[in-house]
Amino acid sequence: MNAARPPSDHPGRDAAGDTPATAPPDAAVAYRASFDAAITFGNGGDLIVHGFRVDLPSPDCGEDEIAALFVASLGLLMTDEVRLSGVRVFAEPHKGTRGGPSDRSVPPPGRTGPLVELDRAPSAGTTSIETPADVAALSLAGVADLPVVVVRVAGAGPLPVGVGALAAFDVRGAAVLLHTGARHGNPLTPEAATWLVERGAALAGTDADALDGAPENASDGAPDGAPENASDGAPDGAPEGARPARRILLNAGIPVVEGLTGLDRLPPTGALLTAVPPRLAGARRAPVRAFARLPAG
Repeated sequence: MNAARPPSDHPGRDAAGDTPATAPPDAAVAYRASFDAAITFGNGGDLIVHGFRVDLPSPDCGEDEIAALFVASLGLLMTDEVRLSGVRVFAEPHKGTRGGPSDRSVPPPGRTGPLVELDRAPSAGTTSIETPADVAALSLAGVADLPVVVVRVAGAGPLPVGVGALAAFDVRGAAVLLHTGARHGNPLTPEAATWLVERGAALAGTDADALDGAPENASDGAPDGAPENASDGAPDGAPEGARPARRILLNAGIPVVEGLTGLDRLPPTGALLTAVPPRLAGARRAPVRAFARLPAG
C-alpha cells in the first residue's frame, strides 16, 4: 500500500482535512473521532491515513458511520473498502468537517443550461420508472427538477456499488444516478440502498438494465416497455430475498429509474433531472422520458 496523509497546507483545512469552524452554538458538548484508516478504490490504488479526525453528530456513532463521514470529508470517489482501526471518540469542539454535522456550506445558486436526453431510443430498449404505488398517483414534485448526484463507477469492473461509493455526496432530496457504463453491471447493495433512505434521497437511477443487477423476472414478468400491473414489481410482490436494494428503496417511497443514457454528459452535481411517466392507472412501472438540464457553464 502507498501510505499518504491528508495535506496540512490545503487552503481552509487543518491537518485532518477540516475547515476551521467553531462548535455549533446550540450544542452543549460536541464530539469528534480519531482513527487510522486504510482505503482501497474500485478503480485500483489505495490510501492509508493516521490520526485522522472527523466531527460526529453524537458519541454513539458506529464505525460504519465514522467511515462514511471520513470518505465524505475528503470527497473520495469510487471507494471499495474502508477499514478503520484505533477508533477513539472524545469531546472536542467541531471543526466543520465537510459533510459532517457542523458543515454549513451551501453551494451558490446557479443558472441553468441546455437539456440532455437521458432515455433510450426505442430501438435500444426501454427507460422505465418503478414507483412505490400507482404511477398515476405519482407527484410531479418527486420526479421533476430534482437536483442530480452522479455516482461514477464506470471502469470499476462488475463490483457492486456500496456505501463507500456514495458517502462523498450530499444526497438529501436528490436523484442519485449510477453511471456504470454497462447494461448489466455494478448493482446497488442493500446497505447502500439503506444509506440512501436514511439520508433522504428522492430517487435512485442507473444506466444499467437493473439497479440491483437481478434478472428482470425477479420482480416482474412484463415485456420490455409494457407497464406492470399493480402487483408486479411491487415492494411486497417480489419473491422473498429477491432484489433487496429495490425493495428497500420502494418500501421507503423512493422511485427507481432504470435504463438511463447520457450520464457521461452530466457533471457530478448541479444538473436537474426530470423523469415523468404517463398517468397509467393500476401500474407501478412505466416507460419514462427522462432528461436533465445542465447548469450554466
